[in-house]
Amino acid sequence: MSLFPEDAPYRVLARKYRPSDFGALIGQDAVVTTLANAIRTNRLAQAWLLTGVRGVGKTSTARIIAKALNCIGPDGAGGPTIEPCGVCANCTAISAGQHIDVVEMDAASNTGVDNIREIIEAVRYASVSARYKVYIVDEVHMLSKGAFNALLKTLEEPPPHVKFIFATTEVQKVPATILSRCQRFDLKRVPTELLADHFRKVTDAEGASAEEEALALIARAAEGSVRDGLSILDQAIAQAGAGEVTADAVRDMLGLADRGRIATLLGAILAADAQAALEAVDSAHGAGVDPQALVAGLLEMIHLTVRAKLAGSVDPALPEGDRQAIRQWAADLSFPALHRLWQLLLKGHAETGQAPAPQQAAEMAILRCVHAAGLPDPDRVAKLLADGAVPVAAPAAALAAAPAPAPVARATAPLDPAAVVALFESHVEPMLAKQLRDEVAISVQPGLLVLGQLGALPAGFAADVRRHLTDWTGQPWDVRIEPAADGAESLRMIADRARANAHEAAMADPMVQAMLNEFPGAELLSPAPPRPSVAPLRSASA
Repeated sequence: MSLFPEDAPYRVLARKYRPSDFGALIGQDAVVTTLANAIRTNRLAQAWLLTGVRGVGKTSTARIIAKALNCIGPDGAGGPTIEPCGVCANCTAISAGQHIDVVEMDAASNTGVDNIREIIEAVRYASVSARYKVYIVDEVHMLSKGAFNALLKTLEEPPPHVKFIFATTEVQKVPATILSRCQRFDLKRVPTELLADHFRKVTDAEGASAEEEALALIARAAEGSVRDGLSILDQAIAQAGAGEVTADAVRDMLGLADRGRIATLLGAILAADAQAALEAVDSAHGAGVDPQALVAGLLEMIHLTVRAKLAGSVDPALPEGDRQAIRQWAADLSFPALHRLWQLLLKGHAETGQAPAPQQAAEMAILRCVHAAGLPDPDRVAKLLADGAVPVAAPAAALAAAPAPAPVARATAPLDPAAVVALFESHVEPMLAKQLRDEVAISVQPGLLVLGQLGALPAGFAADVRRHLTDWTGQPWDVRIEPAADGAESLRMIADRARANAHEAAMADPMVQAMLNEFPGAELLSPAPPRPSVAPLRSASA
């Protein structure tokens, strides 16, 4: 027998069970209470902003507010009420989305100033048949900057017959100038227990049957979203056909790792049994479990264990076998061990999602956890050492028996500027060597190095030079930086001057002059240092 009349078009559960009044809006008691008091005392704002994650009832709440403001009751004489009748002309038209005075606009596809200008022009006219003209703008954060600015004046001082209701999932993108003109309501994620209970009622209303564990799995997978959960439930009922919705079927449908497999794998990790852990991973892989979902299941189990260790109780929505395992782990494992496993698994989860071979990445991440679980707890090792249960003399004896290190060879103290630079070059300090060669005039005495500053030097230059000279020569050094005397030269300047003098002497050599005349365009590169005789030549055409 069919669950629905054959001539009735099928409506998905998320639409069929959309709340039509505040009593059917689950998990939003604070919002309902505030709105009920505002309507009862006639303290109605000109604009409301509803924000929250997907599927928690933002658009449904906006429609319920529109009905509450415009309901006239079955007899046509009622006023604004927190419990709209649902049968008057205004309520039925708003529920059907056909009321001329309740305008719903999708800001994702109507983002410009022209769309807002249409609203601004329309608000001047009185409502046709309703008490209030209500504008519901969904995904309001998608409006352009110009559209927001165009709306500001009307939003701040609208006509008394106009109300605005905005809905958004990303309230941080709404300008502060808009937020300051609205009453904001944050719709919360619906708790898992409330979702599971709601899904039970929907399942019964549909004439279907489902295991409690299956409904709990769907509620957890919904992550606080009623619409997401109803969509999953719709799929699960369709998959079951005329049969019962089972937890195994929901796990297969969602691609979740079986908790039994997770418990077995985590037990192998905690026992530091690498072979058993790899067998559990292979078994999950053969059953079609996604590697990243497997690591995510381990993370969830560690998280549940930490919460159980803190609270002293386990989530009653979990199966009995899982509750027993979590109680045991909470009793046996310390917080440092649990935190260490969490960090390792969290890193492994990210690696598994990015790796070219996710299965291999998951195996390596789990093996890291196995090896970490086999390491001793640092607190326990420290306690054993303090109690004398672990001998500590063995390492000292081993150190005593070890051969003494060879004495460090000391460098000869430099006696001239060139030797100072050469010492720094031989010890692979090229930057200090360059600065000593180019930026200072060096004067050396035993244990004293006077540097006449010619160029810019970094902070701490003298301290660095002193430290290195003391370390390398084994004797104390005093390094001073003073203003350079008139005519003082650095080693670079001395070398450049010597090179220029040699070049000038070479150019004055008669043989060089004859060769330059013989080869027009030839160039003297560098004269030989010892004797300015014939220097190598390079032809300009070469």
